[in-house]
Amino acid sequence: MKVISIFPFAAALLGASLFPAGPGARAAGANRVLSVDNGLIRATYDPANSIFTLTELSAGRTFLRDGHLLTAGGGAAVVELTDPIWGAARGIEITQASGAVTRLLVYPQLPFVVLQGAIANPGDSTLNLAQVQTMQGALDLGTKAEDLRARGTMGLTGVDAAANPGSYAFLAVADPATRAGVVGGWLTHDRGTGVVFSSLEKDRAILTAKIDYGRLLTAPGATTPLETFLLGWFADARLGLEAYADAVARQYAIHLPPQPTVYCTWYHARASNEKALAETATFAREHLRPFGLGVIQIDDGWQDGSVKPGFKKNGPLRNFNTHRPAGPYAAGMKATADSLTAAGFTPGLWLIPFAGSVEDPFFDDKQELFARKDGQPFVAYWGGTCFDLTVPAARDYVRQMVHRIAHDWGYRYFKLDGLWTGSATSILYVNTGYLVAGGKRQEGDDAGLVDFHDNRVTPVEAYRSGLKLVREAAGPEAFILGCNVAQNMRTLGGSFGLLDAMRIGPDNGRSWSSLTRGPFSGSSVYFLHGRVWLNDPDPLYVTDQGLSPAFARLLCSWVALSGQLNASSEDYAGLSPARLHLLQRTMPAHGLRPRPVDFFEERIPAIWLLTDDRGPVRRDVVGLFNWHDKEATVINRPLANLGLDPTRAYVAFDFWGDRFVAPFRDSLIAVLPAADCQVLAVRPVADHPQLLSTSRHVAQGIVDVIEETWEPSAGVLAGTSRVVGGDPYELRVAAQRPAGVWRSLRAEVAAADAAAGVSITLKPQDGWKVRAEISAPASREVRWRLAFE
Repeated sequence: MKVISIFPFAAALLGASLFPAGPGARAAGANRVLSVDNGLIRATYDPANSIFTLTELSAGRTFLRDGHLLTAGGGAAVVELTDPIWGAARGIEITQASGAVTRLLVYPQLPFVVLQGAIANPGDSTLNLAQVQTMQGALDLGTKAEDLRARGTMGLTGVDAAANPGSYAFLAVADPATRAGVVGGWLTHDRGTGVVFSSLEKDRAILTAKIDYGRLLTAPGATTPLETFLLGWFADARLGLEAYADAVARQYAIHLPPQPTVYCTWYHARASNEKALAETATFAREHLRPFGLGVIQIDDGWQDGSVKPGFKKNGPLRNFNTHRPAGPYAAGMKATADSLTAAGFTPGLWLIPFAGSVEDPFFDDKQELFARKDGQPFVAYWGGTCFDLTVPAARDYVRQMVHRIAHDWGYRYFKLDGLWTGSATSILYVNTGYLVAGGKRQEGDDAGLVDFHDNRVTPVEAYRSGLKLVREAAGPEAFILGCNVAQNMRTLGGSFGLLDAMRIGPDNGRSWSSLTRGPFSGSSVYFLHGRVWLNDPDPLYVTDQGLSPAFARLLCSWVALSGQLNASSEDYAGLSPARLHLLQRTMPAHGLRPRPVDFFEERIPAIWLLTDDRGPVRRDVVGLFNWHDKEATVINRPLANLGLDPTRAYVAFDFWGDRFVAPFRDSLIAVLPAADCQVLAVRPVADHPQLLSTSRHVAQGIVDVIEETWEPSAGVLAGTSRVVGGDPYELRVAAQRPAGVWRSLRAEVAAADAAAGVSITLKPQDGWKVRAEISAPASREVRWRLAFE
């Protein structure tokens, strides 16, 4: 088969140059400007100049100008079509004589213009594309381009190419003063890796969307559909990123399971063993399971494997079919899972599913499993010898391995490491912005240079087929965590719709620089959490060894408030009571979708707002974080900028300071010591007593208060709370009125609760500040009433 490779772009073989066509490149009879809209956004195409523009209709802002498409110079027409997921659409279709096509589509209620395309091969040789540039245009946000900020997988940068090397899957460009901006994101990653770039050209911000395929083959006379791209303008670009994540969830029919709270052996004891794990489970069953800990996961070190003489070990051992006979789990992995299940925990296991070890004699008779480069098995540093997931034998190997772990041994939580090996590419760790092997910033990397048994399958396509295979073998009830995108960002969009959770950053640690890795990564992709998957920022730490109380409080508060996956890897029994108490206040996850406030201002946002408006009582919790370990910081934020009602006065409770905060209006002002935080429950000042906070959880009522009502005729504040047995539970009530305060009279619990040994004590009142403490011998829902006059 004769193959012609085009790097990086397809040009002449597509029937026209890609960018730009320029004036005069017009189709016969196609001079009329075409336009489609859905009431939210309008796409306009000028066939005479092969230029498109995009306009957001509520603001009347044309936010993208001089846009150029893959099919510049083609004939154009307005079309109507129906998508099985998105329904009816109107669009502009631009088609070249070669058959290459691009569509600008609008769907009802979708605040994006959808770009779809297909390449065509009019030649007589197979066409191989490594990368395709699908669009490029100038952004018009009414702000100087150099004042704009870009938010992508590399974090917060300027829009110039030197600052912004390119972002995988998505990019937001916004005015930090207003948050107004453009969001571009790849809706699909079925066969390729979507990348978005920004740059400065002649004082204009330029947005460019490309797809890395590595190797995309199109037979003579055939067409190949490309990935789908979304582009829209938003008065608050944070909402645009959330809308993008919602669209991805709809595209891939994502339905996330309940969020677990996890213990992992990795940072606690890398040489974990049966005895130590049993002791951890016993302690956790009493002290942490009642608060929400549900999974105990075994990390690297359990599996079998060896290295042949004369070979060098490359990362972990990789025979995940059995344990090391003389290793830490000599009784076997099934026996270990059974003991964890009996203790009331879901057993979890770490493995690398898509690679073996050419240096291990176990794989000597399994050479057909491996992808090849230059005729030799392809070895990725640390990841291992990559499987060729287009080979039936390799797929059978993965299927049988995962099925054994899930169904024969009984593990229901999977931590899948080294995932990028499923695409047979190199490790790029730590990878955030657009990178290639060796750390150089350029277009393309070694994707597609490794041969599969079936080279019609792209690297991302092979990877996705592997994840689907794992899910099929593990079963629908298994929880699957990917680890981690920082090893190679092709696993970001390539994993959409196929994982329950994803490690969204590199390994962390107990040093200050590594402690902030999770908050950086988790903040940058906060909008994916709870929509596309559960973000895993790596474990939080509460250890007494080398970690100050403020440091521990800071990290724990961020994980608990942001709501991302809560995993810990500590010697639980060795913690002081204060540190164990700190960990208990982070469990379980609240299951909501909080939002960073200063997302376009700070590399690691310092302000988060968690809002629970699911019931008649709205609860807001504001998290203030100082990510500087050497200096104090002052936060002064208008209430409207936080997301609170600027016309109201608010009262607050400082969770870690254990203090009521006097009413304030207009702005929230706080002084934070170095590497410390405040977590404030805030409510508008009312003319009757209201529950402001509880002691159960950092979220201060969101995870534990089931209902709260004020009975004006009786002067009673009543509610129901989930109380943990043996854990004193305090209600913090603001008892204000227009002239003076409400005086607390008595506190009581329901008769059934009192019969079960539950008691409540009303503490001495301090002005408008009222506290009552509930004690319960066993965990239960407690109905309580506080009477006032």
